[in-house]
Amino acid sequence: MGRDCLNNPDAPMRDLARPAPAPLMLGAEIYRRSTYGSSHPLAIPRVSTVLDLSRALGWLPRAAYRTSPRITPKGLSIFHTAEYVAALQQAEACQSVSAEVRARHNIGTLSNPVYPEMFRRPATSAGGSLLAADLVAAGHRVYHPAGGTHHGFPDRAGGFCFFNDPVLAILTLQRRGLRRIAYVDIDAHHCDGVEAAFAACPEVLVVSTHEERRWPFTGALEAAGCGNLFNLPLPRELNDSEFAAVLDQVILPAVAAHRPEAVVLQCGADAVAEDPLSRLTLSNNAHWSAVAALDALAPRFLVLGGGGYNPWSVGRLWTGVWAVLNGFDIPDRLPGEAEAVLRALSWTRRAGRNPPDHWFTSLRDAPRDGVVR
Repeated sequence: MGRDCLNNPDAPMRDLARPAPAPLMLGAEIYRRSTYGSSHPLAIPRVSTVLDLSRALGWLPRAAYRTSPRITPKGLSIFHTAEYVAALQQAEACQSVSAEVRARHNIGTLSNPVYPEMFRRPATSAGGSLLAADLVAAGHRVYHPAGGTHHGFPDRAGGFCFFNDPVLAILTLQRRGLRRIAYVDIDAHHCDGVEAAFAACPEVLVVSTHEERRWPFTGALEAAGCGNLFNLPLPRELNDSEFAAVLDQVILPAVAAHRPEAVVLQCGADAVAEDPLSRLTLSNNAHWSAVAALDALAPRFLVLGGGGYNPWSVGRLWTGVWAVLNGFDIPDRLPGEAEAVLRALSWTRRAGRNPPDHWFTSLRDAPRDGVVR
């Protein structure tokens, strides 16, 4: 991606004293009816829960919502190869892949399975990130919970990610004249696809917190790129106090020093205690604190979703992100309509058979403070 970087360290910043437009949320109905298959971690509803909860709380008026368009193959070509895009389209049409295509593009696997909307769904997420980048370049703060698929590579899928919408968003921001971008990723898994795309691009800062010794086993502390990579592998049982130290002492100073024209936050929900695919033990307060701190710092702000495989913790956390962006008060007890949204969810894993009451009645977790190791 170095070819897309023009060195302009003195690019002007937006006047932060000027009132910002109200945030916008992007979504689409395809996420409500589409899953990766009944046994896949992404069998659960996520974006639809955020939309339903936000509406039940009166937080999502029509004027604040935009429907994500589906990206075209031409739009994908700024990062993904034509051969790969065609292979995904063919796999969706035929609902099968050859052994050669599986080996070449890593699709039709347990992690990246063939399913009915395997091109249309990620193409909608990618289209949403391109629209989000256009809106951010125009001065909006945008929340795109279906985004954040940070493991995709130009010609292959990885880690449930068929396209890399964070990379597409950053490249689009640059094409709209915003050269200096800060990308912050607080997913439990390292953003290997984003790092590979921008490791040689000094204008894109990449900051990643992720659980150490967890798939994809990249993101070493020593990785520096061209001086633009800050990887922070974190120990198991990470608590809120430790995350606050990382945020205050590393993430925020690194972003401020970069002087970005826009900040992109990948707010994966899989670092919380109840998630089955990590062993970090944050409460959702940690994520909300990152959103609030970066929102105050960012001249332009795009928040993406990412990982998260417990339907209740994802829905509650990501709905709270929308509240933070808007300055809404998060109630101690959810009203009946919002509680009904959460009680309608189900989960086949053991933890879903007898969920605790607060997964139904509140958005906010109890803080999980502790010793800073």
